[in-house]
Amino acid sequence: MTLIVVRDLTKEYDGRKLRALDRVSLDVASGEWLALMGPSGSGKTTLLNLIAGLDTPTSGTVVVDGAPVHALDEAERARFRRDTVGVVFQHFHLIPYLTAVENVMLAQYFHSLADEAEAADALVRVGLGDRLHHRPPELSGGEQQRVAIARALINQPKLVVADEPTGNLDADNEAVVLETFQKLHAQGHTILLVTHDPRVGALADRRISLDHGRIMSAGLEMDFDNARWKRGERQS
Repeated sequence: MTLIVVRDLTKEYDGRKLRALDRVSLDVASGEWLALMGPSGSGKTTLLNLIAGLDTPTSGTVVVDGAPVHALDEAERARFRRDTVGVVFQHFHLIPYLTAVENVMLAQYFHSLADEAEAADALVRVGLGDRLHHRPPELSGGEQQRVAIARALINQPKLVVADEPTGNLDADNEAVVLETFQKLHAQGHTILLVTHDPRVGALADRRISLDHGRIMSAGLEMDFDNARWKRGERQS
């Protein structure tokens, strides 16, 4: 089943002087892990934002789970993100004076229903059952990112998007977070992840490389098991 359909997607800035994305088309299957790769300025974050409903295209179409994301107004896009997409950023965007479980519960408020037990369960799923009542300054970078992942998952989104989710982490914490994404993928989550690191991209089912706003290459990752990351050890 196809979850995401993108056709001729273009994004221009500064009165059409800068074309960040140039007529990109792709399909993403339900349950697939797709890595968007390329150098800085290649358009990968722009593509992620357009698919997630965080921005609007200049032209072209984006359909996610049957929703015409490109045609939604601001209020409709907010509802789409709330109901369909879980977003994980490079910067964790946690509230420093709230506990881990309270930070996760924030996402529930958009549904007007906060359930502490459900938020705690989400944290247990990412290995933070013993950190429920710790505040962000009391957590490592990897733990903070896993709180952000739990927050992204709390409303059971069909699509998880992540923009350089390990970019601010050391090797040990990076490995823990990537293991978390591997578990999510094994559970059937559809994951769209931006990275410039080929070793991170190798974990995905498929990689797409962008340059100057265009898809330059796309292919399957054939040696998935040998590309797995271990804590404290990177394998190329």
